[in-house]
Amino acid sequence: MNEFELCPRFEKVISILGPRWTALILYQLMAGPRHFRIMTEKLGVSGKTLSERLKDLEQQDLSIRNVHPETPVLIEYALTEKGMSQTWI
Repeated sequence: MNEFELCPRFEKVISILGPRWTALILYQLMAGPRHFRIMTEKLGVSGKTLSERLKDLEQQDLSIRNVHPETPVLIEYALTEKGMSQTWI
């Protein structure tokens, strides 16, 4: 391994946690399922940015989106088993 090669696991973690707000979003979800609106308020992040980061986490199979068909519609996010484990690292 030359001095410029990174550990593949380290690269993966950085690629997931690198985008701004992602680590804080994961931290919020570690406490349990959260409603989208509550996360925007607690984190002080725009809805657009939060939505983008949550979609990224869903694509990585680290979070899941649950839509509650109520009026108004409630959208809740939670960590998957993979998201709660250390296997994605």
